[in-house]
Amino acid sequence: MSAPANSYDTIVLGGGAAGLFCAGLIGQGNEGRAGKSVLVLEKAGAVGKKILISGGGRCNFTNSGASAANFICANPHFAKSALARYTPADFIALVERYNIDYHEKTLGQLFCDGRSHQIVDMLEAECEMGQAKVETGRDVTHVAADEDGYLVTASGLEYRCNNLVIATGGPSIPKMGATGFAYDLARQFGLKVVEPVPALVPLTLGGEDVLFRDLSGVSAPVEASAGSGKSAMTFPEAALFTHRGLSGPAILQVSSYWKHGEPVAINFLPEADTDWLIAAKKANPRATVKSALTQHLSERLATTLAERLKLNGELANLPDAKLRGAQERLARWKFQPNGTEGFAKAEVTAGGISTAELSSQTMEAKNQPGLYAIGEAVDVTGWLGGYNFQWAWASAHAAAKAISA
Repeated sequence: MSAPANSYDTIVLGGGAAGLFCAGLIGQGNEGRAGKSVLVLEKAGAVGKKILISGGGRCNFTNSGASAANFICANPHFAKSALARYTPADFIALVERYNIDYHEKTLGQLFCDGRSHQIVDMLEAECEMGQAKVETGRDVTHVAADEDGYLVTASGLEYRCNNLVIATGGPSIPKMGATGFAYDLARQFGLKVVEPVPALVPLTLGGEDVLFRDLSGVSAPVEASAGSGKSAMTFPEAALFTHRGLSGPAILQVSSYWKHGEPVAINFLPEADTDWLIAAKKANPRATVKSALTQHLSERLATTLAERLKLNGELANLPDAKLRGAQERLARWKFQPNGTEGFAKAEVTAGGISTAELSSQTMEAKNQPGLYAIGEAVDVTGWLGGYNFQWAWASAHAAAKAISA
């Protein structure tokens, strides 16, 4: 059977961060070698839709401190190779080459001074430089492998390639067109998939905790903790009460470590001294627990916590033992989430194509030559704060360099 007219060395499925970056690199070549022909097939009518909404419209495009320790994966060592070979400094250099102004917001998180479209424009320019072709509105309906490579059918058109890169992401934010297509394709070729779950997602509250929904809109700097044993993690950022439960950066972070049936612990006063209530009692015996809390927290939150503690009256009339008990509870206040807000509100997907199936050096499937998986489609999930973009760049770079070799 003759090859279709639409033949390329590489086809990249997905025009998001990882897919566009990979395509541009393949097209531009590697270490003096000429670039290879490459095509990006994107289902949506435009590329980079998730990039455009990221970072509140300013794109938190990397984190200057990113390392493998900031990622969740069944194999904690898998991401090390790609991250070491394409670092945040490498991507920052690319951003600077395009004269995109940026700033550090907090904790190494780098954002555009302008809008997210600057990053999309940059990636499209990189594709143009490598003569990588990008086709939007192409819904892939069939993929087959044979002795000549891969045959892809999309929107009724046939394409052929030697290398196929899965860069379609995960099912988080389905309103942007996200699906589990990457997992279906991986399974078709015998690759195992780690069960995908929503990550960096708000948690919902039920039972007695539902009373905290009355605080919707209230936020506070806290330390949030989830997980147990070696998987236990604590994040010192803001928490936000919502009409459904808990959100804010600290909660989104711990959501990736939280499991159903387990509690989430919040330290409402991470900066307070160990015996701060005892000290408050000595300084102002006529103060109440509520008034003492109001010195550190908003009045609405202080009132709610004081009511739950059920320590009424002046501090002078409360035994130190009870005050210490209150301090301990405030330092590890346990909430029992009954779920999450799901993929609709999840910033990313945890789980995905098993890293046991892929080479950490090249992102190529070990038992399916010419098939690669990059970005969010893979079981590598970063913290909130630019880490997932850095994984997109690093994994795309690893695959592109292997294909271009």
